[in-house]
Amino acid sequence: MKTTELRQKDVAGVQAEVKALQKAHFGLRMQKATQQLNNTATLRSTRRDIARAKTILVEKQKAQPTTK
Repeated sequence: MKTTELRQKDVAGVQAEVKALQKAHFGLRMQKATQQLNNTATLRSTRRDIARAKTILVEKQKAQPTTK
């Protein structure tokens, strides 16, 4: 997913995207463990997508005003 698409989402949307990416990454890890994964480069790309989404999530959370 591109950063422009992530930046258009709200905080809840980005959190949902992070969860979906983590679930996909887990599935890929299980495929690798059972020798079913053909393209191991997808592990690297999903890991980087997770990091990208988490970075944008933190930026969005810091930009929101906190109310106490």
